Amino acid sequence: MTGAVVFDPLLPWWLIAALAGMALAGVALALWRGLSGWAPRGLAAAAVIAALSGPVWQREDRAPLSDIVLLVEDQSASQRLGDRARATRDAAEALSARLEAHGGTEVRRITVPDGAENSGTRLMSALAEALAEEPSGRIAGAILLSDGRVHDLDRTPAMPAPLHLLHTGRPEDWDRRLTVTGAPAFGILGEEIEMTLRITDEGAAPEGVTTVPVDVSVDGGEPQRFDLPVGRDIALPLKLPHGGRNVLQFSTPPAAGELTDRNNSALVQINGVRDRLSVLLVSGQPNPGTRTWRNLLKSDASVDLVHFTILRPPEKQDGVPVQELSLIAFPTRELFLEKIDDFDLIIFDRYKRRGILPAVYLDNVRQYVEQGGAVLLVAGPDFAAAESLYRSPLEAIVPARPTARVIERRYRPRVTALGARHPVTAGLAPEGETGWGRWMRQIELTDATGEVVMTGAGENPLLVLDRVGEGRVALWLPITPGCGIAGSRAAGRSWNCCAGWHTGACRSPNWRRRRSGPRPPAGRCASSAAR
Repeated sequence: MTGAVVFDPLLPWWLIAALAGMALAGVALALWRGLSGWAPRGLAAAAVIAALSGPVWQREDRAPLSDIVLLVEDQSASQRLGDRARATRDAAEALSARLEAHGGTEVRRITVPDGAENSGTRLMSALAEALAEEPSGRIAGAILLSDGRVHDLDRTPAMPAPLHLLHTGRPEDWDRRLTVTGAPAFGILGEEIEMTLRITDEGAAPEGVTTVPVDVSVDGGEPQRFDLPVGRDIALPLKLPHGGRNVLQFSTPPAAGELTDRNNSALVQINGVRDRLSVLLVSGQPNPGTRTWRNLLKSDASVDLVHFTILRPPEKQDGVPVQELSLIAFPTRELFLEKIDDFDLIIFDRYKRRGILPAVYLDNVRQYVEQGGAVLLVAGPDFAAAESLYRSPLEAIVPARPTARVIERRYRPRVTALGARHPVTAGLAPEGETGWGRWMRQIELTDATGEVVMTGAGENPLLVLDRVGEGRVALWLPITPGCGIAGSRAAGRSWNCCAGWHTGACRSPNWRRRRSGPRPPAGRCASSAAR
């Protein structure tokens, strides 16, 4: 218990001081002139001044508060290398016991695991949160037990007390790290892209090591080995082997004595895109959808289109001399044997077997797909007839079988649950029940082996996608786009995504819009009518 006199004045101190000065002057004047009674008057004035100052006797019962020490333990993945976890745990226990033994000290132990969503070691964030929960006047200090790998230094709080670090590890520890410091999001097929790598030796690394081997593999294939220098950025030129997602792995062999080989490799995903898309469109006969296909294909400057329409089939005999016709012969051998591999996509629009393409050519189309090509079949009522392409060597790759029945009734197309997630039809479904008009005709299918992303009348498949070997096949079964969805946004978006899916470059409905850089010159279009 302690006691003390404290003052609680009734008037401001300056006024009390003024009154005291006036009283002192009066008493001094009476004393100088020899007047009687100056002493009692002086005592009375002193008593009044003392009363105005408000003296109070104060007694207090005080108890000391303990100090608080924050003990922050790093338990991230890097702390599990070697014997760091055990050393950190033993050091934390020993420090806690010694601090509590002093008396008047409280220890707050905070553990910091790996950050959420691979954000690293959030040591300073944990320290700031712990400081916010305690009175700053009681903080005696903070001790960090860590290997020094901190990823939130910008969150370092203002410390009201000393901050100490107990650094885990050994003087002879070292580690090799491979990082990809620069990588493009996409690359043009056939053109070199530049990857920037850096190999860093941290800690007590072996002396005299200037280069290390680095293995580079694409999609898990056979790796290529390069010798790269240590400690500086290296530009590595590469070519993407195919369209779509290319997974590149860079790795360096583990070295003796390094802490871990987990950071000796890095994975990068790069989308391979084609500078131009080469498309062969074969129309079996003039139909309302032919113009739609030409408009869609020619509207994209990155598409090189070769289009043939069968205007004069072999069975047509009207007596007109061949030399008087303005038509050209269908170059079947050149297109389907010699140059078939030059096309990224082949579209058969309302085509049926009419003796123009021999079975050996159609079988070559099948092999083209199995070896990485792409075919889109846009079928009309002829697909259910005896001349259907299904009843040809293409049967092996067509993803569904026609039943020879044509459904003649109104219906609204619908995107399936799978189609809502598929890159070809994701976001294609209209809002509301009346977003699309009614379609009038559909071919009945059975035994669908591919992915049904759209259905029509009676839940029958309308758009079926499949992968055959290394290639892709799509079967589109309404009446032609000109009759069903001509001029609609659905047609354009379906074509963009369907073509992108065929060529392996489609990842979203905006797969072409994501391509940066200047647009190529206007696409070429070779059109002809075959007899």
